[in-house]
Amino acid sequence: MLSFFKPKPPLVTDLSWLGVDLHSHLLPGLDDGAPDLETSLFLIKKLNELGFRKFICTPHIFKELYPNTPATINASLQSVQIALQSEGSAIEIVAAAEYMIDSDFDINETLQIMPGNYILIEMSYMTETPNIEQIIFDLQIKGYTVILAHPERYNFYHKNLGRYQRFKDMGVLFQLNLLAVIGYYGKEVKQTAEYLLKNKLYDLGATDLHHEKHLKALDHVVKNGELFKQIGEYPFMNRKLFTNHNNIT
Repeated sequence: MLSFFKPKPPLVTDLSWLGVDLHSHLLPGLDDGAPDLETSLFLIKKLNELGFRKFICTPHIFKELYPNTPATINASLQSVQIALQSEGSAIEIVAAAEYMIDSDFDINETLQIMPGNYILIEMSYMTETPNIEQIIFDLQIKGYTVILAHPERYNFYHKNLGRYQRFKDMGVLFQLNLLAVIGYYGKEVKQTAEYLLKNKLYDLGATDLHHEKHLKALDHVVKNGELFKQIGEYPFMNRKLFTNHNNIT
């Protein structure tokens, strides 16, 4: 007997389809993320259990609040790498930074960037950086590919959606905060994320994970299959851009 009912797609309850978390605050003692090594290892292991195989940790570099440098970042990274290695862990973890683009931002030879000359930037949530386009252009001239962190969270663009296309025309990559699609940051952020997804303006997805509250929210929406249902088929480029020969298994 023929059935007219399509079988339900299998429930996907992990994040292996994304594979690489390229924006997080997991390194200990640097910013408003993990305060110590114990917390850092706990969060990394839990995210690894959810399916991430590689982490590009991105502590804030924001002179006013978090004046980190490559020296402070790499020392913290090394403490995590040593701890993981001592446990025989195969988790891959490297470090870049999330740069606040403000009057203190300076393009120099010591920028903490991602493999492949990608640089993650952010702005204040309340006000656009006045010369943001010039700074992006200057970074590009130096050979960097700019990734704009969580564009859905900039309140000043919610009623000026056309502004996003300007950045895309400039060659800026957009990174979605995964929790935005479930309304974690509020209704307007969720609606803006849906607009950017619908118009295929995102390039990358990441956790932007700071603490256990983020982890619990993410764990819930991953394990009940809702996150994959919403965005699991979206063509994020995490694996393509940030793994060697796309070899995550």
